[in-house]
Amino acid sequence: MKLIKQQYLSGERALFQSEGMRIEDSIFADGESPLKESKNLEIDQSVFKWKYPLWYCQNVQMSNSALLETARSGIWYTHHMHIKDSIIEAPKTFRRSSDITLENVDMPIAEQTFWNCQDIQLNKVRVRGDYFAMNSDGITADYLNLTGNYCFDGASNIVVRHSKLLSKDAFWNCENVTVYDSTIIGEYLGWNSKNITFINCTIESLQGLCYMDNVKLVNCKLINTSLAFEYCSNIEAEITTHVDSIKNPISGVIHVQSAGEIILDETKITPENTKIIIENTKSETVSQLESVHC
Repeated sequence: MKLIKQQYLSGERALFQSEGMRIEDSIFADGESPLKESKNLEIDQSVFKWKYPLWYCQNVQMSNSALLETARSGIWYTHHMHIKDSIIEAPKTFRRSSDITLENVDMPIAEQTFWNCQDIQLNKVRVRGDYFAMNSDGITADYLNLTGNYCFDGASNIVVRHSKLLSKDAFWNCENVTVYDSTIIGEYLGWNSKNITFINCTIESLQGLCYMDNVKLVNCKLINTSLAFEYCSNIEAEITTHVDSIKNPISGVIHVQSAGEIILDETKITPENTKIIIENTKSETVSQLESVHC
């Protein structure tokens, strides 16, 4: 394997179509696409300062390195990549790429990152940016800390564990999502999604969990959550806290410790199709309540 060590590389396509190369302690300065169409690379303790550094690449191992903000749109159409102990400051990183693993990586400006990608593994990754992982498929995240709205919009086949998401409109238009032991804070969680499961989660969401099909909550907390489950079908919800309000669920079973306002409008739904079990009164709501708010 050829070694490039402590080099200052500039100019467009500085190492174009490289193969079987180890790069250490080097700087990729001005000049677009320095490693375009390269494969079988090992990169350590190196810095990328300009645009499009790793397009159309294959089999890349990167560690202890950095993509600066100016290295925007840095990794597109690239497959089989493992990045660890690194900083990716650049926005719009990862587009139409696959088999990407990030381990102990910071992404402080992750706007429009991981779009239309497949087979993503995230372990101890810290993200800040809107529209993270839009339209991507096959995502596994463990100890993900994410701040940014609209994450995972249109994504599918997602498993999230031990994570914290501060995100308005998280998991919109998604399919096949399971979230374990996590905290999600943000308005309008999960709209227009199907086959979504939350297990041992804490959720805070104005009008969260609406317009969904096959939504399941197991041993979850809904704090400061109002107008939940509007037009949801096939609900299986085990909620261990008080819920501020529930509005017009289509079908299923909702088991809560206590509830504030329950809105069942017979002009929009069939109340008998949803069973609401309120633990603190040992009562069930299976039809229109005495007070219906349109």
